[in-house]
Amino acid sequence: MESRVALLAEQLLLIERELRVLGWWQDEAPSAEALASQEPFCVDTLTFEQWLQWIFLPRMKQLLEAGAALPSVSGIQAMAEMVYQQQAGVARRLQELLGEFDQLITRTS
Repeated sequence: MESRVALLAEQLLLIERELRVLGWWQDEAPSAEALASQEPFCVDTLTFEQWLQWIFLPRMKQLLEAGAALPSVSGIQAMAEMVYQQQAGVARRLQELLGEFDQLITRTS
């Protein structure tokens, strides 16, 4: 059976792939100021897709690569559902992947 770390790393790649499929992956990073927002999910400076690409994915990859302690809970799917409530069909697969991430992060083994 694959380790939790390997499963999480694979899930992060699937999330990145889905962002690319949707055309929401950006080649150019937002400004340093936008990335430095203190608001949850940088809601005041970034779109949710930008937050996933430039904050969430890199941070989670760093934690996995460093063998650092991972968060014990994640509510990222709930945030995605709120953000995409007007376009649920378009973002359905992304929401599913984020939900799978939430499940993996709360798994203790």
